[in-house]
Amino acid sequence: MSAIVAEARSWIGTPFVHRASVKGAGADCLGLVRGVWRAVRGTEPEDVPAYAPLWAEEQRRELLLEALGRHLAPVRAAAAGDVIVFRLASHGAAKHAGVMTGAKAFVHAHERLGVVESPLNDWWRRRLAAAFRF
Repeated sequence: MSAIVAEARSWIGTPFVHRASVKGAGADCLGLVRGVWRAVRGTEPEDVPAYAPLWAEEQRRELLLEALGRHLAPVRAAAAGDVIVFRLASHGAAKHAGVMTGAKAFVHAHERLGVVESPLNDWWRRRLAAAFRF
């Protein structure tokens, strides 16, 4: 898990760019997870279709959870190195992801701040939808 955490943290400071996945140049939350996958696993397991910023609202399906479930193992309690997924609207699809770096923090791509490490505070915990292990 320490290699996964180190890789996720190495993306900190990467600017937010929708649909990008290039360390130091640009990434969104999925791009960050994809980049960590490439570093620890190799070639990405499937192509990512084009998606608009409001893709989750438009699709009315749990596309992110479905895709992660095809390639990662679901876990009940997230630990360092696990991918965590959030449902930002109470009745919306899960659409934001990050990588746990410890019991109380995670790395994710924030639209206004770029890739950052944030505390897993109550606001985020209430929105946690699922966790997956590489």
